[in-house]
Amino acid sequence: MMSGAQSISGRRRNPVRTAGGIVLAVAVGTSLLAGCGGAKKKAAAPTVTPSSSSVSASPTPAPTTARPMARLNPLTGVGPAPAGPVLAVKIDDTANGRPSRGIDQADVLYIEQAEGGLTRMVAVFGTHKPVVEAVRSVRASDAELLEQYGPITLVASGGGGDSLTTLDRSIVKGVINDRGGPGFSRDANRPAPYNLQSNLAQVAAAVNTGGSKPIGFTFARTDPQLAHAAAAPAVNTVVGSTAVSFAWEPTIGKYVRTIGGQHLAAADGALVASPNVLVQLCQVSVNPNDVDVEGNPSQFTHSVGSGTVVLFRNGKRITGRWKRANAASGTTFTDLSGKPLLMAPGGAIVVLATVGAPV
Repeated sequence: MMSGAQSISGRRRNPVRTAGGIVLAVAVGTSLLAGCGGAKKKAAAPTVTPSSSSVSASPTPAPTTARPMARLNPLTGVGPAPAGPVLAVKIDDTANGRPSRGIDQADVLYIEQAEGGLTRMVAVFGTHKPVVEAVRSVRASDAELLEQYGPITLVASGGGGDSLTTLDRSIVKGVINDRGGPGFSRDANRPAPYNLQSNLAQVAAAVNTGGSKPIGFTFARTDPQLAHAAAAPAVNTVVGSTAVSFAWEPTIGKYVRTIGGQHLAAADGALVASPNVLVQLCQVSVNPNDVDVEGNPSQFTHSVGSGTVVLFRNGKRITGRWKRANAASGTTFTDLSGKPLLMAPGGAIVVLATVGAPV
């Protein structure tokens, strides 16, 4: 059983080239509302501020304290922070793996390079725990990307070269099919290796990892910069040699991913969409320690560092800067004046493109 799983999830270059995440701007403060006990003297004066020696004619009410508001979800800015574990899943991003299952329920979705010019996705789930398909193998850069969330769990089919050993050295816990991890099954309606699915509810029940810490997103329903920001009815960039595009749909207030000009839907028919698309330009280097069966080396996307980021929200674009000091820290997103880049509540799709890619 194990050997079969290993051969099935072994990476091969997909021949199909179809192109196919907080500091809150709404301050969640703890308000202490004190009920002040008034004291009445038997004198004619209607009210007297009591001193340490004054005697009240009636008992003083006990002070009351309002409960602090629940912390908002640091990954979406909507609803309470996830109570259970936050799970990330490595997912196929080629025509053979579509329609993807469950990615429309992710809080944050990353699109990154794999090898051979192709892309893969890392979907982060805190709010929902659906069944996800098609689960694929980890890359060495995934550990660096996900450490900013804290000790969360990464679900993957397997991993070649140094990818699993790199993950094992990180704070991110791996749930790996090739190692007999929980929650995996095969979809009889799809060919291998594009048929591996993971039941995230089962994974969440089996792991001891916690929720995410804030990773640097700042959410706000309004942003004064939108009044003079450039219109952006579409997002077009390139990751590796794969075109990555989105179209603004004002009726739903989201950018929808498009493939060949057509809206991309998940297996349940829901659009793959988000109110925010962040195109984060990163340094990308070849990882010679992870080479696929056709001789294509994996690409390592460096999410630690700094560079340009472009935020697309409300049909507008705002250029800014991103900075991340180390793997343990979150990513700071600011506009060009150094103020926090304000994202619309509702999560994000982050496109990790190479420095110099068109945006």
